[in-house]
Amino acid sequence: MSVLCKEMFELPEGIIYLDGNSLGALPKGAAARAVKTIEDEWGAELIRAWNVAGWMDLPRVVGNQIVPLIGAPKDSVATGDTLSIKVYQALAAGLQMRPDRRVILSDTGNFPSDLYMAQGLTGLLGQGYELRTVSPEEVANAISDEVAVVMLTHVDYRTGRLHDMKAITELAHQKGAVMLWDLAHSAGAVPVDITGCAAEFAVGCTYKYLNGGPGAPAFIYVRPDIVEAIQPALSGWLGHDAPFAMEPGYRPAMKTERMRVGTPAILQLVVLQEALKAWEGVAMSELRAASIALSERFISGIEDTCPMLTLASPRDPERRGSQVSFAFPEGYAAMQAVIDKGVIGDFRAPDIMRFGFTPLYLDEADIDSAVARIAEVMTSESWREAKYQTRSRVT
Repeated sequence: MSVLCKEMFELPEGIIYLDGNSLGALPKGAAARAVKTIEDEWGAELIRAWNVAGWMDLPRVVGNQIVPLIGAPKDSVATGDTLSIKVYQALAAGLQMRPDRRVILSDTGNFPSDLYMAQGLTGLLGQGYELRTVSPEEVANAISDEVAVVMLTHVDYRTGRLHDMKAITELAHQKGAVMLWDLAHSAGAVPVDITGCAAEFAVGCTYKYLNGGPGAPAFIYVRPDIVEAIQPALSGWLGHDAPFAMEPGYRPAMKTERMRVGTPAILQLVVLQEALKAWEGVAMSELRAASIALSERFISGIEDTCPMLTLASPRDPERRGSQVSFAFPEGYAAMQAVIDKGVIGDFRAPDIMRFGFTPLYLDEADIDSAVARIAEVMTSESWREAKYQTRSRVT
């Protein structure tokens, strides 16, 4: 079957959207679902909607829509809060599981926010805790019996380089370390088997390939056999086993629900719930094949027409996620000119022009048109115009 379902998304005419790896496109039906929730549930039912509209159970219900996309079992994923909070929760829990160890190991290519959360946590704990980073290629050899938690992002946000999830998790476990995977650029982009690799924790966001919209809730997976032993560092009211018992002491819920913290963001959750309908019946193996075909076509086209751009992503498609990056010294200005031509990608410092491939709403004709427009910008050097030189806050 084809995974292409372009008709399910609101795509502006004349725009080729190659930035779904940063913010997914708006699914048709999402706006109407938000309006329905506002008017028919909040408006008509008021506070009764927590019960009659099932608001309280939404984090679990939506989590179960995500589990097939990451190879997790039912009821092992909770949604809510932000990815940084979920990273913090998983890291803190992992350190508690290895009280005799003091090292969080990550790589220098990891997403900065993940590293910031680790830095903040180790600074708070003191007592010799440290974040240790090595190059992505050195991770395997750096996993020692000092390491409590190995924290890695599966797909590199700059280049799309793909870690070998199963192999690294096995190495971590051989050394007695806990494994935490960030799936921000993996969920909905590449096949993931979190159960098969036996990692203890995984986290991710839902506004990229899952199309949940800006500010969409994050998710956290905890391996079912350890979840009841986890003591949440952020013991929020909604992670309590019986929130409305109003007990003075914290008693965690018996499953991954204990990783809930604050009141669920209902409007964001219902939009995400609607967005995830696009994945019904989609086989991740077929989506991956389509992604590789589109990205290979793009690389070939750009290298044939834009010799001034240098491929920054792995050449082997099996070693990268669903994005392709090219390096160019004036990459920011060039990307702004490309966007003006109707091809939306983005820029990552210091020199990366980044393009995402989302087979749900991209086809070969889109790729060929994108290549032609990018080539026009690069060969004409229109990016030199003054209007493209000033950087916006979001790049």
